Amino acid sequence: MYSRNGQHSRPKMLRAYVLIETEQGTAIDVAESIAGIEGVATACAVNGPYDVIALAEAADIDDLCQAIVGKIQTVDGITRTLTCPTVRT
Repeated sequence: MYSRNGQHSRPKMLRAYVLIETEQGTAIDVAESIAGIEGVATACAVNGPYDVIALAEAADIDDLCQAIVGKIQTVDGITRTLTCPTVRT
């Protein structure tokens, strides 16, 4: 794919941050499991109101919601997720 100026560019991807609450003591294991899911660019255990934050990338909203976030939500130790699609990438 090429941009208007003729330079090679990457196809546009939809990105979202997934904020994840986990059961006590499972954040690191959850982050490691999530990092292995196709479409997850990165997953980090963090301090604060959420225990893990993941960056997911997909070609469209259906892939993001069903294929990626759906898989994230099945990981053992997760109690709740909040998906925040980015406005610009």
